[in-house]
Amino acid sequence: MSTILTVNHLTKKFGHLTAVKDLSFTIEKGNVYGILGPNGSGKSTTLGIVLNVVNKTSGEFAWFGGNTSTHEALKKVGAIIERPNFYPYMTALQNLKLVCKIKDVTQSKIEEKLDLVGLLDRKNSKFRTFSLGMKQRLAIASALLNDPEILILDEPTNGLDPQGIHQIREIIKTIAAKGTTILLASHLLDEVEKVCSHVVILRKGEKLYSGRVDSLQASFGFFELKSDDLEKLKSYLSTNEHFGSIKQENGLVTAILTSELNAHTLNKLLFDKGIIVSHLVKRKESLEEQFLALTKNVNA
Repeated sequence: MSTILTVNHLTKKFGHLTAVKDLSFTIEKGNVYGILGPNGSGKSTTLGIVLNVVNKTSGEFAWFGGNTSTHEALKKVGAIIERPNFYPYMTALQNLKLVCKIKDVTQSKIEEKLDLVGLLDRKNSKFRTFSLGMKQRLAIASALLNDPEILILDEPTNGLDPQGIHQIREIIKTIAAKGTTILLASHLLDEVEKVCSHVVILRKGEKLYSGRVDSLQASFGFFELKSDDLEKLKSYLSTNEHFGSIKQENGLVTAILTSELNAHTLNKLLFDKGIIVSHLVKRKESLEEQFLALTKNVNA
């Protein structure tokens, strides 16, 4: 698998404010990556640096294995990092023809890209008549005119209604299915969970997690238990190799699993130790719960 982008110890300071702090991650070809974090976490700054519109303070980044200059590499990149900006009194077709002239690429792909984003039937409509979602879809078509190896999107569904959000997400999935690598920044956990294969989680410019989305989701879960003898129950759980953290609140014991264990097996183990439970439920942490646990206490 070939490497599209490598970021090593990237830092960006604006005066006393550190927007990005010692950030490292790698983008491999053929995946959909999400940079996830609350507003102000450094997502847009990171994209700005790798797209050469923001100067880094320190660290390095390299496109396509570092075998080409950033200027040349960016010819193989499609990006939308600001609000769509087209001429309002020109049609979608006229606007994209102008983009082709600016980018020095062929106009032969215009209708194909308009069809991909569901705007072929509106190609002769003026840009000013488009809804916000249609404007965003036209911007995606524009970014695809050079058949980029990677498409970069900054908050692609910001401000859209539910239908517009769904349309953009489906387009992202379609583009990814055709083999284009995608990197999108978002503060929406739901967005990353639905469309991304990999995620980099940021808070205040620092990386908290980097890896596959399904690995983040693949926690072993936890048990909720009640018993008439809570001390004996907690004592046993604390010595069992399957469990990590054990906590008690309002008569309910929560035991976090560090390896796989099903409810039937645990119930038998407890019974064999003379521990009778009146409540035993196994639960999975949602991605949202894990995300909140990661982000809530970092440099608060």
